[in-house]
Amino acid sequence: MYAPRLLTAFILALVPTFACAAETEWQRYVVPSSGPSVDMPVSIFTSDAGAPENGTGRRFFTEDRRADLTVQSIPNPANDSPGTFLAKMRPPAGIIYKRITSSFFVVSSVRGDRIWYNRCNRGQGSMNCVLINYPAAEKRQWDEVVTRISRTLKG
Repeated sequence: MYAPRLLTAFILALVPTFACAAETEWQRYVVPSSGPSVDMPVSIFTSDAGAPENGTGRRFFTEDRRADLTVQSIPNPANDSPGTFLAKMRPPAGIIYKRITSSFFVVSSVRGDRIWYNRCNRGQGSMNCVLINYPAAEKRQWDEVVTRISRTLKG
Protein backbone atom coordinates (compact mmCIF):
# COMPACT_ATOMS: atom_id res chain seq x y z
CA MET A 1 0.00 0.00 0.00
CA TYR A 2 2.82 2.44 0.81
CA ALA A 3 5.03 1.34 -2.08
CA PRO A 4 3.07 3.18 -4.82
CA ARG A 5 3.10 6.40 -2.78
CA LEU A 6 6.82 6.08 -2.11
CA LEU A 7 7.50 5.38 -5.78
CA THR A 8 5.42 8.40 -6.83
CA ALA A 9 7.20 10.63 -4.30
CA PHE A 10 10.58 9.34 -5.52
CA ILE A 11 9.72 10.00 -9.18
CA LEU A 12 8.40 13.48 -8.42
CA ALA A 13 11.58 14.27 -6.51
CA LEU A 14 13.61 13.43 -9.62
CA VAL A 15 11.56 15.67 -11.92
CA PRO A 16 12.71 19.28 -11.90
CA THR A 17 9.72 21.49 -11.34
CA PHE A 18 8.89 24.97 -12.42
CA ALA A 19 5.59 26.04 -10.92
CA CYS A 20 4.58 28.31 -13.76
CA ALA A 21 5.98 30.60 -16.39
CA ALA A 22 5.52 33.62 -14.12
CA GLU A 23 7.84 32.15 -11.45
CA THR A 24 10.56 31.31 -13.97
CA GLU A 25 13.51 33.62 -14.72
CA TRP A 26 13.19 34.95 -18.27
CA GLN A 27 15.60 36.88 -20.49
CA ARG A 28 15.29 38.09 -24.06
CA TYR A 29 17.53 36.12 -26.41
CA VAL A 30 18.45 37.69 -29.77
CA VAL A 31 20.09 35.77 -32.61
CA PRO A 32 23.09 38.12 -33.10
CA SER A 33 23.60 37.70 -36.85
CA SER A 34 19.98 37.85 -38.00
CA GLY A 35 17.94 39.56 -35.28
CA PRO A 36 15.03 37.27 -34.35
CA SER A 37 14.37 37.28 -30.62
CA VAL A 38 12.37 35.39 -28.03
CA ASP A 39 11.76 35.36 -24.28
CA MET A 40 13.79 32.43 -22.98
CA PRO A 41 13.41 30.75 -19.59
CA VAL A 42 17.07 30.88 -18.51
CA SER A 43 16.33 29.18 -15.20
CA ILE A 44 15.11 26.13 -17.16
CA PHE A 45 17.41 26.07 -20.20
CA THR A 46 20.73 26.48 -18.41
CA SER A 47 23.18 24.78 -20.79
CA ASP A 48 24.38 26.28 -24.07
CA ALA A 49 24.47 23.49 -26.66
CA GLY A 50 26.02 25.48 -29.50
CA ALA A 51 24.84 26.29 -32.99
CA PRO A 52 21.80 24.56 -34.53
CA GLU A 53 22.16 22.11 -37.40
CA ASN A 54 20.51 24.51 -39.88
CA GLY A 55 20.61 28.27 -40.12
CA THR A 56 21.96 30.63 -37.48
CA GLY A 57 21.05 30.74 -33.82
CA ARG A 58 21.59 28.73 -30.66
CA ARG A 59 20.51 25.51 -28.92
CA PHE A 60 19.99 25.19 -25.19
CA PHE A 61 19.39 22.22 -22.88
CA THR A 62 17.98 21.77 -19.43
CA GLU A 63 20.70 20.81 -16.96
CA ASP A 64 19.69 17.13 -17.16
CA ARG A 65 19.30 17.31 -20.98
CA ARG A 66 15.69 16.09 -20.82
CA ALA A 67 14.46 19.10 -22.78
CA ASP A 68 15.96 21.40 -25.38
CA LEU A 69 15.19 24.73 -27.04
CA THR A 70 16.52 25.96 -30.37
CA VAL A 71 16.19 29.56 -31.53
CA GLN A 72 17.22 29.95 -35.15
CA SER A 73 16.88 31.82 -38.39
CA ILE A 74 16.68 29.60 -41.49
CA PRO A 75 17.28 31.06 -44.97
CA ASN A 76 14.15 31.41 -47.09
CA PRO A 77 15.62 32.92 -50.29
CA ALA A 78 12.46 32.26 -52.32
CA ASN A 79 10.46 34.11 -49.63
CA ASP A 80 8.09 31.14 -49.47
CA SER A 81 4.90 31.46 -47.49
CA PRO A 82 4.90 29.64 -44.14
CA GLY A 83 2.76 26.85 -45.64
CA THR A 84 5.07 26.35 -48.61
CA PHE A 85 8.16 26.52 -46.40
CA LEU A 86 6.69 23.89 -44.07
CA ALA A 87 5.83 21.61 -47.00
CA LYS A 88 9.41 21.88 -48.30
CA MET A 89 10.73 20.96 -44.82
CA ARG A 90 8.87 17.65 -45.10
CA PRO A 91 7.78 17.45 -41.47
CA PRO A 92 7.40 13.97 -40.01
CA ALA A 93 4.11 12.15 -40.37
CA GLY A 94 1.70 12.14 -37.47
CA ILE A 95 1.49 15.85 -36.72
CA ILE A 96 -1.06 16.31 -33.96
CA TYR A 97 -1.35 20.11 -34.10
CA LYS A 98 -0.83 22.35 -37.11
CA ARG A 99 -1.67 26.01 -37.65
CA ILE A 100 -0.59 27.95 -40.71
CA THR A 101 -1.19 31.65 -41.35
CA SER A 102 0.33 34.11 -43.80
CA SER A 103 2.93 35.13 -41.20
CA PHE A 104 3.78 31.92 -39.28
CA PHE A 105 3.26 28.20 -38.84
CA VAL A 106 3.14 26.00 -35.76
CA VAL A 107 3.40 22.21 -35.75
CA SER A 108 3.59 19.81 -32.86
CA SER A 109 3.46 16.10 -32.21
CA VAL A 110 4.75 13.29 -30.04
CA ARG A 111 7.82 11.27 -30.98
CA GLY A 112 8.52 8.40 -28.61
CA ASP A 113 8.17 9.78 -25.09
CA ARG A 114 8.80 13.41 -26.11
CA ILE A 115 6.69 16.25 -27.44
CA TRP A 116 8.23 18.35 -30.19
CA TYR A 117 6.98 21.83 -30.94
CA ASN A 118 8.06 24.06 -33.81
CA ARG A 119 6.98 27.65 -34.56
CA CYS A 120 8.42 29.68 -37.43
CA ASN A 121 7.65 33.32 -38.22
CA ARG A 122 8.15 34.61 -41.74
CA GLY A 123 10.94 37.18 -41.93
CA GLN A 124 12.69 39.02 -44.76
CA GLY A 125 14.36 36.17 -46.63
CA SER A 126 14.23 33.88 -43.61
CA MET A 127 12.01 31.85 -41.33
CA ASN A 128 12.68 32.62 -37.67
CA CYS A 129 11.96 29.63 -35.50
CA VAL A 130 11.79 28.13 -32.04
CA LEU A 131 11.92 24.37 -31.64
CA ILE A 132 11.22 22.81 -28.25
CA ASN A 133 11.46 19.14 -27.25
CA TYR A 134 10.35 18.00 -23.80
CA PRO A 135 9.04 14.90 -21.98
CA ALA A 136 5.44 14.08 -22.91
CA ALA A 137 4.78 12.96 -19.33
CA GLU A 138 5.40 16.57 -18.24
CA LYS A 139 3.10 18.25 -20.78
CA ARG A 140 1.07 20.19 -18.24
CA GLN A 141 4.21 21.55 -16.58
CA TRP A 142 5.51 22.75 -19.93
CA ASP A 143 2.30 24.24 -21.39
CA GLU A 144 2.73 27.79 -19.99
CA VAL A 145 6.44 27.85 -20.77
CA VAL A 146 5.99 26.71 -24.38
CA THR A 147 3.13 29.18 -24.87
CA ARG A 148 5.17 32.12 -23.63
CA ILE A 149 8.19 31.19 -25.72
CA SER A 150 6.00 30.83 -28.82
CA ARG A 151 4.07 34.05 -28.35
CA THR A 152 7.21 36.14 -27.77
CA LEU A 153 9.02 35.06 -30.94
CA LYS A 154 9.72 38.19 -32.99
CA GLY A 155 11.34 38.61 -36.35
